[in-house]
Amino acid sequence: MNKPTTSIPPASTYFMTEGREREEQHTLAVVVDNEPGVLARIIGLFSARGYNIEQLTVSETEHEKGISRITIVCRGTPRVLNQIRAQLSRLIPVHSVEDLTLKGDPIERELALVKVVGEGEKRVEALRLADAFRARVVDAHTGSFVFEITGKSRKVDQFIELMKPLGLIEVVRTGIAAVSRGPEPLRTQ
Repeated sequence: MNKPTTSIPPASTYFMTEGREREEQHTLAVVVDNEPGVLARIIGLFSARGYNIEQLTVSETEHEKGISRITIVCRGTPRVLNQIRAQLSRLIPVHSVEDLTLKGDPIERELALVKVVGEGEKRVEALRLADAFRARVVDAHTGSFVFEITGKSRKVDQFIELMKPLGLIEVVRTGIAAVSRGPEPLRTQ
């Protein structure tokens, strides 16, 4: 005897959307107290609700005040992104949450270290492409290079793709550092 199957909805909030809403990628700047456990609480908020963090960058920005800035790149529908911003704002160590994408076209940069192994023509081509992308050689051996490249994520992605057939063996990326345009600073309270 076969039991009827029932559909169990996924736990992730990404599936709570109507078919008309499209996902968007947004960059959030979150100002927090620089204290143990803050990052774990923020990551826990994303994890518990089924939100995904695509990129995460954290650094202390005001040592005297004990303030850090977390830059989070995440994807979701407008409704999910509103929920993320609202839930982050309610966490105790959070001073402010700003959606840099909503404020306008933010200035975003990423750094990557790209290790390429190759000889002969592949080595020459890797150096030529690095020059075209304004990547710097930060380590060189007879059979390998480590390039440092800085720019928008799309530029870094392109460079990495072009290095694959030339002997790419390792990539390390920092994640996005972002700031809004114009004279206004990010709110800290």
